[in-house]
Amino acid sequence: MKTKSYKIKEKISDALELPKDITLDIPKVTILGKDSITVENHKGIISYNDNQIRINTTCGILTILGEGLTIKSIIQEEIIIIGKISNIGY
Repeated sequence: MKTKSYKIKEKISDALELPKDITLDIPKVTILGKDSITVENHKGIISYNDNQIRINTTCGILTILGEGLTIKSIIQEEIIIIGKISNIGY
């Protein structure tokens, strides 16, 4: 359920044609082939092993499944994951 504040921000973002991932603090997920994924605007790692990585976001828990998953880079704004990715879901 969207809050009144969220709806106002969404309308402003649409009117000014601003990227929603920035103005609404929603995650931006970029997938490069089957071996790399970047998650921006995350809220931290929930769990991590070489077959599953769970990331907290404002939209819910993002789960990445695969083989040989490794966190290549993690900073406050972005996480880069490499490995053989087989599934991504909320």
